[in-house]
Amino acid sequence: MSLEIKVPEVGESITEVTIASWLKQDGDYVEQDEIIAELESDKATFELPAEALGVLKIRAQEGDTIEVGTIICEIDTDAKSNGQAAASPAEKAEPAKAEATVSSDGPKKTGEVKEMIVPTVGESITEVTISSWLKEDGDYVELDEIIAEVESDKATFELPAEASGILTIVAQEDDTIEIGALICKIEVMEGGTPTAAAIPESKPPQPAAAPAAAPTASSETTYATGHPSPAAAKILDEKGIPTSQVTGSGVDGRITREDAVKATPQAVPASPPRKPASEEVPPPVYSSGVSRNERREKLSSLRKTISRRLVSVKNETAMLTTFNEVNMKPIMDLRKKYKEPFKEKHGVGLGFMSFFTKACCQALQEWPAVNAGLDRDEMIYFDYCDISIAVSSPRGLVVPVIRNAEALSFQGIESEVIRLAGKARDGKLSIEEMTGGTFTITNGGIFGSMLSTPIINAPQSAILGMHNIVERPVVENGEVVVRPIMYVALSYDHRIIDGRESVSFLYRVKELLEDPARLMLGV
Repeated sequence: MSLEIKVPEVGESITEVTIASWLKQDGDYVEQDEIIAELESDKATFELPAEALGVLKIRAQEGDTIEVGTIICEIDTDAKSNGQAAASPAEKAEPAKAEATVSSDGPKKTGEVKEMIVPTVGESITEVTISSWLKEDGDYVELDEIIAEVESDKATFELPAEASGILTIVAQEDDTIEIGALICKIEVMEGGTPTAAAIPESKPPQPAAAPAAAPTASSETTYATGHPSPAAAKILDEKGIPTSQVTGSGVDGRITREDAVKATPQAVPASPPRKPASEEVPPPVYSSGVSRNERREKLSSLRKTISRRLVSVKNETAMLTTFNEVNMKPIMDLRKKYKEPFKEKHGVGLGFMSFFTKACCQALQEWPAVNAGLDRDEMIYFDYCDISIAVSSPRGLVVPVIRNAEALSFQGIESEVIRLAGKARDGKLSIEEMTGGTFTITNGGIFGSMLSTPIINAPQSAILGMHNIVERPVVENGEVVVRPIMYVALSYDHRIIDGRESVSFLYRVKELLEDPARLMLGV
């Protein structure tokens, strides 16, 4: 009987894959669940297991791009009765992790295989990156034991085992995979903690005496010798190391991911310096300590997502920015007068952010389009003000949300700002704390910015940019006086907000800030 193997579905948005490499040759005998090929999509690299034991017949070649559901190979399941089982890879000296003998008083295999998929971690998150595996392929894991750390563009979270048994890793470290994609499998075992005899050995067992017809050792040169796996090729390309400088430790000399990680570039003999001609100007002589070294760092998942979202906003919104200036003297005088009593009573400092947040909340309730969002052909108006505060963290820019800021006091806003900023710096913000904002405030002034055009935090319709405070000459009552002035900028989506609304909103914020008593009285 010939069993047809088709390209499996690997994600709802993936329609085709490329055959990166065949790990078995045409005519080889394969065991059930043995990895026979590596496939690549535009999202990640994954392995293709044999669905039965028998003789492999390859239908698609390396480098071919084929659609999901297309026949990729066949397996002749009747070949076992023809004596080819003697050449089975199971008799070669390979690690027998999942086939370890289980003691009579330890856990026993149930025959069930638990497939673990990437869980949903937030309504706006569609993919994650595998930061690290805490367990190795073939290890025994307990139910709810943490086996991996997974990173999204917003936070890092832990992945617990969904059953007790032998772990089979499907997605490798640094792979970026979609929500719902297969990440690993667990061969379910039950009956308590495994004894020493039950734990899979890290070293391959000694093979039994092979018959005369058994194949020779895999030390011979084959198609796989010196050929890197897709993950290894990617790492070597990033390091700029040719495959000829790397010795493979995998099957038949194949270059594995571990070989690529350990590889270091070999020094290239320097060519003898050319003797300059008499008419040439000699190069400059640098003093000690001058360096022209370069270094490369891989973009983090957070940085990739920030880049993708900012470009998307620029391309998909009718973004426009309007400006105004604010005389900060009234607020600075008020802070100078009440800063110490405020801190003694509430335990937090009185900063500018609480004034700007209160002013924006009052103006947002008067101009609801600035507090709205766009969902396809519908506008969503919010009767509450969830203010997103842009915070610079070691991992990049994050935007935690102050919920119902319109109902909070100055003390409540300052406390939330301190709490969220501290969690951002420590990398402990949760998904819930960074989703659902209706309007964003960003303060480039703390870094010395005089003026900027901030980019909208989609799907919100507007963002307010604060800047540094500089003493500038202004005219008051016909006289030129020096005042501490801050330029403010409002970037908005012109599809939702008209010019009248945007300018009126920003002028209302200016009014409230230049006369803080209005904030207290709500006028």
